[in-house]
Amino acid sequence: MKARGRRIESEQDLAAIVRALRTVAVLGMKGEDRPDEPAFEIPRLLQQRGLRVIPVNPKLDSALGERAWPDLASVPERFDAVDVFRRAELMPEVADAVLALPAERRPEVVWMQSGIRHEAAAARLAAAGIDVVEDRCLGVYASRYRGR
Repeated sequence: MKARGRRIESEQDLAAIVRALRTVAVLGMKGEDRPDEPAFEIPRLLQQRGLRVIPVNPKLDSALGERAWPDLASVPERFDAVDVFRRAELMPEVADAVLALPAERRPEVVWMQSGIRHEAAAARLAAAGIDVVEDRCLGVYASRYRGR
């Protein structure tokens, strides 16, 4: 999967991204103590669809059998995408954190969950060569385009 730095909206492009994903860092993930929260349910579904999920939340030690990391910079390995469960007004901080990563460790995709849009942050990420998906549930697309 090679990022092209675009804002992704077509169904064909969304399908291609989801099929190519292997490892997703989930920013704002919740723990097993909150199993009904979308920020836990969606990552669990992603894991069931064959994706490795890396929890990113300073309040977690682990989730779904994976060690949790306090922030993106602390994750010691590369991940294909960041799935964002943060309020839209925090997206400039998320973009800063992604762009602060060394170029070889930056994700190819930043995926903002349903209800999350931020024009300026999306434009900055796309300008840096990162594909951006806004206001779409990664779980819906994983269910649609990835087998069990």
